[in-house]
Amino acid sequence: MNDLLPQIVVLEIIVKGVIIGIVASAPMGPVGVLCVQRTLNKGRAYGLVTGVGAALSDILYALLTGYGLSLLYDVISNRDTIYWMQLVGATIMFIFGLHTFRTNPVQNTRNVSHNKSSLVRNGVTGFFITLANPMIMLLFLALFTPFNFVMTEMPMFYQFVGYLSIFGGAMLWWLFITFVVNKLRKHFDVRGIWIINRVIGGAVMIGSFVGAILIATGTVSLH
Repeated sequence: MNDLLPQIVVLEIIVKGVIIGIVASAPMGPVGVLCVQRTLNKGRAYGLVTGVGAALSDILYALLTGYGLSLLYDVISNRDTIYWMQLVGATIMFIFGLHTFRTNPVQNTRNVSHNKSSLVRNGVTGFFITLANPMIMLLFLALFTPFNFVMTEMPMFYQFVGYLSIFGGAMLWWLFITFVVNKLRKHFDVRGIWIINRVIGGAVMIGSFVGAILIATGTVSLH
């Protein structure tokens, strides 16, 4: 059994990282809408590289969040502190889900030129649009806390796997959304983005509400 422990730990880190990456990327904010618009106007490759840029920016904020939490490790490793931080994290996630559910994607639409320019340029704009929103760190804080995803207290290999998994989860989302939009390009419009936001927001609210109840009642602890 002890021989399997490292593999189990790595698998757990990968699953948590992928979930965090997907949840952090899924809401249709400015970069999500831009990704959809570029997919429709320029082709899937241009939408996908926009997502790559966003995912790279997400990793930067994830690193800042993880290393920031590591500075407080002695405090947050206390069992009572973890309990309350998990509840706060679930509450933040519920608010985030509600905000996503109510967000009007029309507000995030922008004029997108049909001029394809370069893939690199499209990726760079995706990176900086995401980087311009430091509130993403609050989202990562809400995601890291319930999962106890403080990577800097782990061996370097586990840290690498964890953050790579977050990037992988983000890329899974961008691969999925650009595939769907590209396949349904004749039927996909602002209403399609609105529906995605409703589904994602509803799922996040339900998941965070159930998680908060389980944590509050002591039924489950996610650390």
